[in-house]
Amino acid sequence: MKPQVVFVLGGPGAGKGTQCAKIVENYSYTHLSAGDLLREERNRQGSESGQLIDRYIKEGKIVPVEITINLLKTAMEETMKKDENKFRFLIDGFPRNEDNLQGWIKVMDGKADVKFILFFDCSTEVCINRCLERGKSSGRTDDNKESLEKRIQTYLQSTRPIIEQYEKQGKVRTIDASCSVSEVFTDVKSVFDREG
Repeated sequence: MKPQVVFVLGGPGAGKGTQCAKIVENYSYTHLSAGDLLREERNRQGSESGQLIDRYIKEGKIVPVEITINLLKTAMEETMKKDENKFRFLIDGFPRNEDNLQGWIKVMDGKADVKFILFFDCSTEVCINRCLERGKSSGRTDDNKESLEKRIQTYLQSTRPIIEQYEKQGKVRTIDASCSVSEVFTDVKSVFDREG
């Protein structure tokens, strides 16, 4: 059985993690966050990749694609090995740029099916305010104004064109992410009830 993948994209603070947790509760999906996998690897003692990841994250840059894809691929394989009914994945925060997309195609083409992109769309202002609020309690080193401005620029220059490419293929499901968590989830549910 090939993994069925939904890419979850949106700016920093658009609510990707929050909504993914709700999808997992209500549908048979496993949530994989590219960012969380990178952060875990970064904190793993003695990991060579971890030191490299650390440098990229501190500079607000995107981690080399091979590292991210291998972490995602391993996580999917391990999940499916434990339970063969767990073959649906939400991949949150990926692909972030053309390099990510080409890397995914190179490594995963024919090995996983991308069903659609779940795109959480909201204004830069909303994203910044949410991240600054989250930063008060998240312990994330990148939830500060300086890192956020870099992350938003990276998102606009690198991730938006990926979303536009998938739009041309009719594979994007856009959600207005500026509403409340429950209102956003109502829209998300209608997408998953329709798409399965």
